Amino acid sequence: MADSYGAKDLEVLEGLEPVRERPGMYIGTTGSKGMHHILWEIVDNSIDEISNGFGDSIDIEIFEDNSISVQDNGRGIPVDIHPKYKVPGVYLVFTKLHAGGKFNNKNYSFSGGLHGVGASVTNALSAWTKVQIWRDGKEYEVEFYSPEVNGKVKSGIIKRELTSKPCADKKKKGTKVTFLPDERVFKSEKFDFEVIRKRIKDLAFLNAGLKISITDHRQLTETGKPKSKSYCYKGGLTDFVQYLNEGKTVLYPNPITIEKKQDNFYVSVSMQLTDTYSENIFSYVNNIPTTEGGTHEVGFKSALTKALNDFGRQKNIIKEKQENYIGEDFREGLTAVLSIKMQNVQFEGQTKTKLGNPEARTIVENLLTDAIKDYLNNKAKKDVIDAIFAKAALAMKARTKSAEAKNIARAIKSNTSSLVGKLAGCSGKKPELNELFIVEGDSAGGSAKMGRDPKIQAILPLKGKPLNVEKCRVADIVKNDELISLINALGAGFDKDFNVKNLKFHKIIILADADEDGGHIRSILLTFFFRYMKELITNGYLYVGMPPLYRITDKNGVRYAYDNVELQKLLETASKGYSLNRYKGLGEMNPSQLWETTMDPKRRALMRVTIEDAAEADHLISTLMGEDVGPRKEYIYEYANFNKQDEFKDIINKKG
Repeated sequence: MADSYGAKDLEVLEGLEPVRERPGMYIGTTGSKGMHHILWEIVDNSIDEISNGFGDSIDIEIFEDNSISVQDNGRGIPVDIHPKYKVPGVYLVFTKLHAGGKFNNKNYSFSGGLHGVGASVTNALSAWTKVQIWRDGKEYEVEFYSPEVNGKVKSGIIKRELTSKPCADKKKKGTKVTFLPDERVFKSEKFDFEVIRKRIKDLAFLNAGLKISITDHRQLTETGKPKSKSYCYKGGLTDFVQYLNEGKTVLYPNPITIEKKQDNFYVSVSMQLTDTYSENIFSYVNNIPTTEGGTHEVGFKSALTKALNDFGRQKNIIKEKQENYIGEDFREGLTAVLSIKMQNVQFEGQTKTKLGNPEARTIVENLLTDAIKDYLNNKAKKDVIDAIFAKAALAMKARTKSAEAKNIARAIKSNTSSLVGKLAGCSGKKPELNELFIVEGDSAGGSAKMGRDPKIQAILPLKGKPLNVEKCRVADIVKNDELISLINALGAGFDKDFNVKNLKFHKIIILADADEDGGHIRSILLTFFFRYMKELITNGYLYVGMPPLYRITDKNGVRYAYDNVELQKLLETASKGYSLNRYKGLGEMNPSQLWETTMDPKRRALMRVTIEDAAEADHLISTLMGEDVGPRKEYIYEYANFNKQDEFKDIINKKG
């Protein structure tokens, strides 16, 4: 009873128990992202070794049972006895929260880990963990596991004590951690080869000379070997920028790359102008992507603006009576990768996506302002300088026109007749409950309007394909009827004026046909949202509707299949004489069918749009939506399934 509440009722969680009790506090979620998070904790430890000069290779392997290993050639986790706790150092690393060598800055100049909980959290949420260490001419092994005792899981129990034996290669050094994510925590989640591949590619770019690989024993190639991928970029950030600019027209051949150091603070940046109109800055702190920016990005932008204006004045490129350029003028079409490495990192929030250290702005700005001036004076060729200031001059002129265009857009916004698609609004007043369906075509739009729940669901049909914003300026966007209708319907502005707090809907759902035209419309809309309303994606408000591909009717009623796998299962249970229809478009569905398959919150399937890797997302959008045909063809040939239509025909032809 509440009246008897006393000290005896207080529960103290010891060891790794807090992690098992509240895993979300440590890894955010127990879904796929959380499971990959416990992998990144181990990978980050290996990266910290290499970033601090103690190795140059990392190998990741995924096994058939979903266990995974990470091996590096760093110094090896300490195995000697800790003077206070009287146990080997490796025990502390894997069984004690807030234990590690990253607190006093003696062992690491900088690290990605914040609180020393990485390896222990991974161990806590794994069914078992095996650690192999090579150092001092010996090989050491220890195993941990998480048994269930009296109905409660005890994590990080030592299953096999630390053992040692002479190492065949006396010079071998490093650590190998193999672990199996616990199904009691992560259910049926599996490691995703592509998610890991994209992340390690970034790490290879950010750490010049690092050799990093992934091998997946669950997938075999045509030659019978496990699927694998490895990366090593000698050029580091320079190679990164060149990769990001594939498919774009660059204004000078080689990126400008600068590296500076002050005490234990390192800053490096590589940048290159293109003929596009969006600025794309990707920043990292101790190899961790800061997708929301932070003080280091502010310092970089300030340094770039000041250095270029000062240089322009000094060389009389900017005339005496001419105004200075603003930062946006210099950053139009800029691709830049900024990487800093520092001690005592302060990220805002648990997601580690925004740097909060105020001193980082000052140091970055001071170091890069002088460094950029030095580069322009001593290393930059005339064609590079001419390209920078010619682009800025064009951007300044376009900025004036854009301001005029935005005024026009605001005037249009006040006129409800500007909603070309004839928005069918909803009566709900709570944005967190409201949904906007962006529907392809009048026919599907009509069905959606009649089949929806008008309390919470609004419908905006599109007339034709919207503008591909990858190839135009803001001034062109505000002249496009479809995009203006969309901007007005959402009610939060766009580009620099976008304010996610003003959104009228917290679910924006793209609903297009499952054909080439529908795919193109989805791509165009995703590109628009990524470039001009990115917070829609980062806040989890953007979705893609998943209409069914097939309808089966038999004596048991009507059932729907959303892909070929589901169709096969339905065909196996269908009664004799069933009928099978393949939907060519949403317009073929009547209102009740569209509701029950695609719009009913209780039965529909939605795919949330996320940005796991902003740099990779930017590269993919440029590849698919840019003007360079070559990279687009290469991507399509590598990833497209040209047999899909034949598969459809084969399945339909099996109809009994």
